[in-house]
Amino acid sequence: MKIILTLISMLFSIAHTFAQTNYYTSTKTFNENSYTYQCDVAGSGTIRLYNKTNKWTYSPQIDTTIGEPYMHPDVYVPLFEDDNWTSSKCKSIVNAAFSDNEKQKVKGHDFYIIMYIDPKTGKVSEVDFIFHTFDSLATIPVSVYRKIEIELKKDIWFTLTAEGKMLSYIFYWWAQEPK
Repeated sequence: MKIILTLISMLFSIAHTFAQTNYYTSTKTFNENSYTYQCDVAGSGTIRLYNKTNKWTYSPQIDTTIGEPYMHPDVYVPLFEDDNWTSSKCKSIVNAAFSDNEKQKVKGHDFYIIMYIDPKTGKVSEVDFIFHTFDSLATIPVSVYRKIEIELKKDIWFTLTAEGKMLSYIFYWWAQEPK
């Protein structure tokens, strides 16, 4: 009897696992309501999901004063003025985009959120997301990532230093588990 109950329990677990749709198994384009996202899947299973209109995804960061790729100095050079609110606000936006059910589904998994900051305005211009095909984050629909992108663009901005204003864009990223 114990064996039968164990087998039935395992079957339900397997069915639940297979019932979760992995949206990002291969490189493809998602044409959604008024927006288009690109999903690039590397051989390692790493997914990069981004708005198809992005111009800085895969583009080198350029030092506009010399017209060449930006070489990060050995010494820390701040690109933003000190602020005390953007990090917590960014994390709050990500957390709010996921439903309680989705948060449970992705528990224990974090993903990378990459923002490209416009050096003229200090506002978020573009957003990329990086996670893996084997993560439960791959079962989250594009609409959730789109919601994060819209809110980051609307509510996040930075005050740039003189050094930050000399770049073609500023790269800002963090890893987060939605809570």
